[in-house]
Amino acid sequence: MSTGRIGVAQGTAIYVGAILGAGLLALPALAAEVAGPASVLAWGLLLLLCVPVAATFAALGSRYPDGGGIATFVYKAFGRRASAVVGYWFYFAWPVGGPATAYVGGLYIADALGGGTTTAVIASALLLAAAFATNVFGLQVSARIQLILVGLLAVMLLVACVAALRSADSENLTPFAPHGYPAIGQAASLLFFSFAGWEAVTHLSGEFRNPQRDLRRVTALTLVSIGVLYVGLALTCVLVLGPRLADTTVPLAELLKLSFGDAASAVTATLAAVLTFGALNSYLAGTSRLGAALARDGALPVWLAKGGAPGEVPRRSLAVIALSATAVTIVAGLLGADLGQIILATSACLLAVTVAGLAAGFKLLPNGRPMWWGAIFAALAMAVVLLFSGFFLALPVGLALAATLYTATSGSKRRAAAEPAAGTATEPAAAAGAAGDGPADWPEPVPAVGTGTEQAD
Repeated sequence: MSTGRIGVAQGTAIYVGAILGAGLLALPALAAEVAGPASVLAWGLLLLLCVPVAATFAALGSRYPDGGGIATFVYKAFGRRASAVVGYWFYFAWPVGGPATAYVGGLYIADALGGGTTTAVIASALLLAAAFATNVFGLQVSARIQLILVGLLAVMLLVACVAALRSADSENLTPFAPHGYPAIGQAASLLFFSFAGWEAVTHLSGEFRNPQRDLRRVTALTLVSIGVLYVGLALTCVLVLGPRLADTTVPLAELLKLSFGDAASAVTATLAAVLTFGALNSYLAGTSRLGAALARDGALPVWLAKGGAPGEVPRRSLAVIALSATAVTIVAGLLGADLGQIILATSACLLAVTVAGLAAGFKLLPNGRPMWWGAIFAALAMAVVLLFSGFFLALPVGLALAATLYTATSGSKRRAAAEPAAGTATEPAAAAGAAGDGPADWPEPVPAVGTGTEQAD
């Protein structure tokens, strides 16, 4: 991928590929379990909220076209410690969301093989192991192949929806909100797992032929594409599967079975497995580099920075992610956490990242302009959706405290190490750096603390 040579078509494919993920294979059923047929409103609500979100990130990306993404926006708006908090939210969300993503793919594989939970767990473990192995050896799945797979999945979704609509029944819309209308907010919080990724194109903004023009077009085309796919799939699932939707773990496979028989399940499972592996591989590559970058900038232990330079493999960061993911999976299994709870925890972190990026837009975009008002509205709206995360807000809150405490402690250690002997002429300089975010606290970084979405060609 040559610098400055990305056009609208390729940019749209990359953006859609960043948003469409394995989560959409399971989320229609999980959202229906929470809100019933009214979950369709949650899909539509999030799509509308994504308009100002996507527009804000496109505007920021065109103004600051570098690889830092939201963490860079937050750094420019609020300083290093706030940027470290955002980095923590994304870096430590992967050990929670990664296994959940793998398990979704495992469910489809188990469905195709006629297996149960054990088969799904084994399949998800193999998908995770393959993703880690690929990254440990420095190999990457071609972005072009991943985009082709996403395109095939999009076609399959459209075919499934169109073919299954002949079995639609309007009676499946009643009762419309069996758990009350407030449940729509909780469903929206859950569904954000499939709407995360709007910040992804900001990492590539410097490679567009004309960022000022192309980012707007890419954003508009992406909104239309995911709107058709997401809302179409959600509405079709509700109309066709009805009460069965909340009880199935593979809604797309159920739709295909209605039209193409049992053979459709194997096809869906294969594509789901490849899509899941592609998502795990690319996001793991970016998240591991993020960990190394955070360590380089003083937000994580310095030994974790090894392998973070271009062309190197951040194996220590990968090891931390692997151990964290294993620990989270074990704890989730012991506590009996279900897939919806795990996704809610991940969504809480991703929502927090999005709110932080929108708040940065409020600070950085020109005051009083439509885009500025859009950033304010989107930040407030997403903050409300974030509140529906309920108990799972404890995860981003805990990570924010951890990032703040670690950066404060590391800053104190840096100042202590740099303090001269009493009575030397450099005391004023040391005192000047003790405020908190100044040069004595932090090394001047390369503005590349990413959000885990960088992909290799």
